[in-house]
Amino acid sequence: MTPEVKCELTTINWQEIKTYPLSERRSKVSFDDFARPGHKGISFAAFWGNLPNILAAADFKAVVEAIVNAYKTQKSVLLGMGAHVIKCGLGPLVNELVRRGVLKGIAMNGACIIHDFEIAYAGKTSEDVERELHCGRFGMVQETGEFLNQTIKEGVAQGLGIGRAVGKKLLAMQPPFKEYSILYQCALLEVPVTVHVAVGTDIIHMHPAADGAAIGGGSLRDFREFTSLVAGLSNGGVYINLGSAVILPEVFLKAVSVLNNLGHGLKNFTTVNMDFVQHYRPRENVLKRPVAAGGKGYALTGHHEIMLPLLTQSVIELLEMEEANK
Repeated sequence: MTPEVKCELTTINWQEIKTYPLSERRSKVSFDDFARPGHKGISFAAFWGNLPNILAAADFKAVVEAIVNAYKTQKSVLLGMGAHVIKCGLGPLVNELVRRGVLKGIAMNGACIIHDFEIAYAGKTSEDVERELHCGRFGMVQETGEFLNQTIKEGVAQGLGIGRAVGKKLLAMQPPFKEYSILYQCALLEVPVTVHVAVGTDIIHMHPAADGAAIGGGSLRDFREFTSLVAGLSNGGVYINLGSAVILPEVFLKAVSVLNNLGHGLKNFTTVNMDFVQHYRPRENVLKRPVAAGGKGYALTGHHEIMLPLLTQSVIELLEMEEANK
């Protein structure tokens, strides 16, 4: 038989519990940090000021201030973006930050040049994949495949990366909807755009004009240029990853590794990931690992079509308020 096991309960004297005054306790929330209600006709600056200084709102304010401080101290603010940003109609906001001199460089995935070209050329983009896939028409639009593949091939032959090649061609072409094109605007203002391609992921790779050597060669040139841009983040710069869950976080991490390998000592900068879902690679490769030696990473969660307008307007308001106070 199994021997009986007796458990003795510890006697607790509840009257001996020690307490201390609330005034001595460190509290993480104070009424000073609370949101303030607005009123009809409130200015955006007042709306921004009324946000609580708590959790995501505090992070949002910190990101805006980091961007404005980088601009004021002539440090780099770089944007890495996925194509959904363009499809959400946010190109004009990116262009405004470029025109104001806030963004010093933009990194794109391969799909961005497709949607940016189609917007510039036709004023529309984003096909119905389910409708076109089963009849064999998905990704087979003539103008997009021919223009981009030929432009990449010609640009690489001239020693250009993909971003510069497409921007230069759009500048020469003067397409009818050019004011909505990020690549056109950056080429016009000589702001570098780099394009980072995974072969087989973009519709233009299905076209007979696709040249793997040119695509790979152009993207490698862009990676090297992007790495040079990332070097400018040290001591006050800001890197924003907007809507890229895999490609650009991986590219950014490799750029950081190259710079550290070469002794550039990349540190003391801010990283931001903006997406409606926080994924593993942006969290690790943008927000944590690159700033572990010095810096801060912020996750801003929400839909691009809401979050980027808020961020853009906040930066503009703060910049203009500081300019007015000079």
